Amino acid sequence: MTATRISAVIDHGKVSRQQYLIVGLCLLFNMIDGFDITAMAVTAHQIGEELQLGAEQLGLVFSFSLAGMMLGAMFIASLSDVLGRRVIIITSLGLVGLTVSLTATIDSLSLLIALRFLSGLGAGAMLASVATIAAEYSPEKYRAFCVTAVTAGYPLGATLTGLVANQIVPEFGWRSMFLLGGSLAILFTFIALWFIPESIQFLCSKKPPLALEKINGILIKLARSPLKELPIIDPDTQSTTADTQNVLEKMMSLLTPKFRSATLRLWLTVFLCICSLYFLMSWIPKLIINLDYPEAIANLAFTLFNLGGVLGIFCLGYLASLWRLSNLIAVFTIIASTLMCLFAIAVSSASGQTTLMILIFIIGFTLSGGYTGLYAVAAKIYPIAIRSTGVGWAIGLGRSGAVIGPAIAGYMIAAGFSVTANFITFAVPILIGGLLAYQLRVK
Repeated sequence: MTATRISAVIDHGKVSRQQYLIVGLCLLFNMIDGFDITAMAVTAHQIGEELQLGAEQLGLVFSFSLAGMMLGAMFIASLSDVLGRRVIIITSLGLVGLTVSLTATIDSLSLLIALRFLSGLGAGAMLASVATIAAEYSPEKYRAFCVTAVTAGYPLGATLTGLVANQIVPEFGWRSMFLLGGSLAILFTFIALWFIPESIQFLCSKKPPLALEKINGILIKLARSPLKELPIIDPDTQSTTADTQNVLEKMMSLLTPKFRSATLRLWLTVFLCICSLYFLMSWIPKLIINLDYPEAIANLAFTLFNLGGVLGIFCLGYLASLWRLSNLIAVFTIIASTLMCLFAIAVSSASGQTTLMILIFIIGFTLSGGYTGLYAVAAKIYPIAIRSTGVGWAIGLGRSGAVIGPAIAGYMIAAGFSVTANFITFAVPILIGGLLAYQLRVK
C-alpha cells in the first residue's frame, strides 16, 4: 500500500476492537483519577479529626489539589506534544497511584498538602492527555462522542467515591480509601504500558526512529493493512512550524493570529461555564438545607445533579455525531441558564420538593453535558502538534473558574443573599458562555 492520509486510516473502514479498547481504557483511567482526587472530599471529616485539622486547613488541602490539576493540565499535558501522549498518560497514572497510596501513610498537614498537590498534577495532565489520544484514535463521525465519553470518566469516578466510602471507611478507616485508589491507579499504569499505543498522528508528526515500523505494528492491531510509507498528515490538522517548537513556543502558538480568536473565545467559555458548574457542585447541599429541607434531601439533590451530568455528557456526545458540536453546546448551556432562572422562580414561589429535584437533575444534565463538550471542541480546533497543549490550557485555565465561582457564592451566602439571587446570578455566566460557544463554529 502506498502512503495515504491519516484520515483514511482512522476515519474510514470498520471501527476495530483496538480502537474501542483505547477509548474504553481512557474512560477507566479518568474514572480512577476522579475516584482518587475526590477521595479527600469523603474522608475530610475523619482526616480532620485524626490530624486535628480545622476547616480552613482542610480547605487549603483542597485548594492545593485543585491548583495541581490546573498546572498539570496547562504544563505537564503540554509535554505530550513533545514526548508523546502515551508517555504522559503512563507517567501521570504512575504519579497519581504513588502519591495517593502514600497519602494513606501521612501524619502531618504539610505532607498531606504536598501529596495532594502532586496527585492533582497527575490528574490534570491525565485528563488532557487521554482526551487527546481518544480524539486521535476515533473516526471523525464519532470523535466528539468518544472525547466526551472519556471525560465523563472523571465524574463517574467521583460518583463512585461516595458509594465505596460508605462500604469500606466505617470498617477499615479513611486510609483504606487512598490505599484502594492508589493501588488501582498503579495497576492501570501497567495496563496502560501494555495496551495503550502511541498516537499515529504524533508518530507521523515527530517522525521518531522506526516510526513506520511502530505505525505498522499499531495498524495490525487496528485490523488495517501495513503501509510502505508514513501516512500523510491532513493539511487541515497539521501545523507547518509547530513540529519543531519547544513547549513554551507551543503554548505561545495558541495565541498566534491563526488561533487567537478561537483560543480566547474557548478559554472564556470554559471559564464562565465552570464558574457556575462548580458553584452548583460546591453549594447545592448547603443551599437546599437553607431552604429548610433535611440533609437527606440536600444529598439527594447533589446526587441527582451529578447523575444528570453523567447522562448529559453521554447524550451530547451521541448527538454530536448528528449535529454541529458548538451549536449543541450552545443549546445545552442556554437551556441550563434558563432552568436555573426557573429554579430561582420555583424557590421564590415555594414550589414542591419534586419540582426542585427535577429542575436540579435537568440543570446537571444540560450544564455538565455542554461544559464537557468544550473538551471535544478544543481537540478539534488545534492541529496535531499543539493539540494536547490546546486541550490542557483550556482545561487548566478553566479550573481557575472552579476556584472563583464557589468563592463568590460563599461571599454572597455569607452576605445574606437568597438562594434565588444566587441561582439567577450564576445563570448569567452560563448564558454568555453558550453564546460564545455558538460562535466557535466547530462541527
